[in-house]
Amino acid sequence: MLLEVLDEDLLRTVHAALDEDIGSGDITAALIPREQMATATVICRETAVVCGQAWFNAVFAELDSRISTTWLVRDGDIVRANETLCTLTGPARPLLTGERTALNFLQTLSATATCARRYAETIADLPTRILDTRKTIPGLRRAQKYATRVGGCTNHRTGLYDGILIKENHIAAAGSISKAVRNARVSNPDVMIEVEVENDDQVLQALDASADRLLLDNFTLPALIAAVQVAAGRAELEASGGITYENLRETALTGVDFISMGALTKNIKAIDLSMLFAIQNLPHNG
Repeated sequence: MLLEVLDEDLLRTVHAALDEDIGSGDITAALIPREQMATATVICRETAVVCGQAWFNAVFAELDSRISTTWLVRDGDIVRANETLCTLTGPARPLLTGERTALNFLQTLSATATCARRYAETIADLPTRILDTRKTIPGLRRAQKYATRVGGCTNHRTGLYDGILIKENHIAAAGSISKAVRNARVSNPDVMIEVEVENDDQVLQALDASADRLLLDNFTLPALIAAVQVAAGRAELEASGGITYENLRETALTGVDFISMGALTKNIKAIDLSMLFAIQNLPHNG
């Protein structure tokens, strides 16, 4: 899906993760004979949406090219408790060294995709789309945004460089919503301009300034409905703040175009995974 543009970021992330874990060397794995071979099986202990295979594969590819991984599922598949995800064969040392780092990527990204799928399915029959946010785990921004896509949600801006979101302090510094939007048009004419608004008056100001999208911050359901009626196609509307799984559908039914939720990437619980090893017998000489 997005792996073509993730390649460079993916390798950089994997290198950093391996470096923080291995440091000067895995002194425990060094106790195993260098020629010892092994097989390993990864099992999921709960229902989940699988995500993160490329990161998992990259960990072992960086450690030893002789490691072979056979996947029984694909990113985006739903698996049940005690289902086998993949099997690995290769030298025991690098298999043991990479175990934790590879599982960390897989359990975290699968958790993100699983959470995103749960939210996306709740409003799958409605036109409103769920957006992720920048509330991601440091160093895993693009990885988690890939996972939210796998789960069925939509990406918001990746960072501060690819989208303009004018918030309260930006407005105060610029002098007004209209001045902030005008400055944004001049400096970045081809970039979507979004304005965070907190009340009905600011909704009108942002619409008059021709903002592309309004972020309706902590609006009540009646206020969201009123904003939809006032905007009437003049700008996209994004609801955010105070939105939970329990009130997600009600929020979508107000008619907003988007709902952004930090919960997709920050309120996650790692998926329970296990890697089981089996040592292969070494050949006897003579």
